[in-house]
Amino acid sequence: MYKNIKIFTDGSCINNPGPGGCAAILQYHKYEKILTKSFFFTTNNRMELMASIIALESLKKNCNVILTTDSKYLKKGITKWIYSWKESNWKRNNKQKVKNIDLWQRLELSLINHKISWKWIKSHSFHIANERCDKLARISAKNPIEKDFGYIKKIKN
Repeated sequence: MYKNIKIFTDGSCINNPGPGGCAAILQYHKYEKILTKSFFFTTNNRMELMASIIALESLKKNCNVILTTDSKYLKKGITKWIYSWKESNWKRNNKQKVKNIDLWQRLELSLINHKISWKWIKSHSFHIANERCDKLARISAKNPIEKDFGYIKKIKN
């Protein structure tokens, strides 16, 4: 039986490239799990990918997931572009290698046991969970450390 999970993600990078952070909020019934990760040198696109990767890799059972992101790069990449990239040996239309192949492959692996619905929302559109993820990702980017951070809490009614 699949659990129904909502995931909200965002990535942030200072001086792109530069220090970066990503955040994910996972919601299941009355519970919420918050994950963040930071890096000393990265890009914004890598952080957008990492946010969804850390969220999906944290799931221990098969899930129905609604994953909400403000990154068109992430959503279009995983729902459309990846098929042609794989067919062309990870090359884009201009014959250049796809950027972040390592993370696209890792993201694809993290999807295997789940049923995913990808949802895009406009950034900074006052979506509460997206604004929270944005803030957490920016905090992580400003404070790069070598440890992952996460906690679970009950959502207030």
